Amino acid sequence: MEFLNVAIVALYLASMLAFGWWGKSRTKNTSDYLVAGRRLGPFLYTGTMAAVVLGGASTVGGVGLGYQFGISGMWLVVAIGTGVLVLSLFFAPTIQRLKIYTVSQMLTLRYGHEATKVAGIVMLAYTVVLCATSTGAYATIFVVLFGLERWVAIALGGVIVLIYSTVGGMWSITLADMAQFIIKTIGVFALMLPFSLSAAGGFDGIRERAGEEFFSITGIGAQSIITYFVVYTLGLLIGQDIWQRVFTSKTPGVARWGGTTAGIYCILYGVAGAMIGMAASVLLPVLENTDDVYAQVAIEILPIGIGGLVLAAAVAAMMSTASGALIAAATVASADVVPFVRSWRRHGLRGGAAVAGQGSKEENPGHDVAGNRLWVLGLGLLAVAVAIVLNDVVVALTIAYDILVGGLLVAILGGLVWKRGTGPGAAVSMVAGSVVTLGTLAVYAGFSIGDGLYANEPIYFGLIASALSYVIVSLSTKPTDSAVMTAWNRRVAGDVEEEVPVEGPTTPVR
Repeated sequence: MEFLNVAIVALYLASMLAFGWWGKSRTKNTSDYLVAGRRLGPFLYTGTMAAVVLGGASTVGGVGLGYQFGISGMWLVVAIGTGVLVLSLFFAPTIQRLKIYTVSQMLTLRYGHEATKVAGIVMLAYTVVLCATSTGAYATIFVVLFGLERWVAIALGGVIVLIYSTVGGMWSITLADMAQFIIKTIGVFALMLPFSLSAAGGFDGIRERAGEEFFSITGIGAQSIITYFVVYTLGLLIGQDIWQRVFTSKTPGVARWGGTTAGIYCILYGVAGAMIGMAASVLLPVLENTDDVYAQVAIEILPIGIGGLVLAAAVAAMMSTASGALIAAATVASADVVPFVRSWRRHGLRGGAAVAGQGSKEENPGHDVAGNRLWVLGLGLLAVAVAIVLNDVVVALTIAYDILVGGLLVAILGGLVWKRGTGPGAAVSMVAGSVVTLGTLAVYAGFSIGDGLYANEPIYFGLIASALSYVIVSLSTKPTDSAVMTAWNRRVAGDVEEEVPVEGPTTPVR
């Protein structure tokens, strides 16, 4: 009867390939390929935003935390949902109106300073590692289900994500995400949650066998809860993979309220996952690896067929994160990193400026959809290779998140909320935050201080150094050029409809 579970997952994987060809038919230009033509309405936008943020850590990891810590295992996913809520309510409408492709383009438009493009390099490393982590995660399901070697399982899943992402770009990913969103919703809320709670005897049965402490919302510990909010909530505010979904929204209202709906959904998803884990703790009390709880519930507790759908939901969660990170990495590489390196080689790293929306489209290779497909393919192969080579990419992802938050958060959010912030202030803050974060990480790891590479303190020190540098240097330098600020304010107000070219604005300002 296990054949039915395998067949359901295999059918799901085959449908992902079909989405690639559907997306190709809707892809006519760069905007279609990278941001779905900026045409997503409330339903599609809500589903795709929820899908991209709820990956393996939220689904498999969230159930595992519930198994170990009870209802307080919800905090990881609640922190993710909170990040989506804050981004959507306070920043998403402005981000949508900018008509850009990358976070680094926002920095260039706001500050008019070429040095801020170094953020693209950090963002590229983060998105590649995120893609590799997700790729390695769904391979664990394939190993159990299909009996494959780990590297074969990674290659199989990676090829499927590569095909539908490369062929159809964001349109294919959007359709796949919607299917994944529906499957996850049914699998977690309609199947796993009621079946597992019923089998465990409801909350009374869990309380009787697991103890009252399993219902404490702080059972996981204050330090862990703070860690989740520092790393995931703040990271979600500035991640390229998340911003790129905001770019797909049709209007600022869709970005705000569709994202708000997705954030609320994420919080409910976290609570449901923790409850499933709680039920599993009394039904399957001897599991050593909490990452196995989700799959074991699907195989041991749920009926044949339903278990297959639930396993497909786990794969869906991981694939949505992987594909979102992949196209984000390709966008950053083509729009930010290559142009930045090219200009640096020609002229050196200068403090320059740019007028929003003015660029030479004739010299812009990013308008070639085939070129973007090559970036998706190449970086996808790199992510698969990283996932195969590294048995533990969690450390790499932790470092990437630390640099992302400690180095880039202040410059990005500061540019959105503080008019006096300047390009030199942003550039120095990014360098100071990154150096202090990495330096503190090295010290903590080298001397085994606290949790080593998993400690929170490096992010705190990085944020403090970044914020101080940003404020001091900004107040010590001339305000941002008036022409740059005028162009920025027009975009923020929605007065400029044309998109910034993929390689960014190129007209210098004196």
